Amino acid sequence: MPLRGPGVFGLFCSGNSLRWAVMLTGMKTTHSLDLADIKAIAAAAEAEALKNKWAVTIAVVDAGGHLLWLQRLDGAPAISAHIGPAKAHTAALGCRESKVYEDIINGGRYAFLTAPTVEGMLEGGVPIMKDGQCIGAVGVSGVKSNEDAQIAKAGIAALGL
Repeated sequence: MPLRGPGVFGLFCSGNSLRWAVMLTGMKTTHSLDLADIKAIAAAAEAEALKNKWAVTIAVVDAGGHLLWLQRLDGAPAISAHIGPAKAHTAALGCRESKVYEDIINGGRYAFLTAPTVEGMLEGGVPIMKDGQCIGAVGVSGVKSNEDAQIAKAGIAALGL
């Protein structure tokens, strides 16, 4: 009789022979961003920035925080090309807006500044959520942080999730 449980590999006896069994129960389907999604996000975010005459950098990352798209609009500060991806990375790995971390620090929990590999703890990183799963994030930098978040959310809205 095979072992039971999610993703369990096991041995079982059938007559006089020993056989391997693989139980593939409990597998989950995950979603991911494709290039068309990324381009739609970037175009909508760029349109929002240009509509408001804001010079920003727009970054899109996958669920692991890996950079998929980086776009620095004319006039955006050079440092925004570092801050935007960091905000996106933080939002993707935390599955929440990067503003949450900024609020934690502003609330007096300064030790959070020492969290390893978490650098974009400023508003402007927004996760892309589908069916309760984080599939990526958008990070924007270059204007006031609430405006950065506005641009990121406009980009995500293009997906119609």
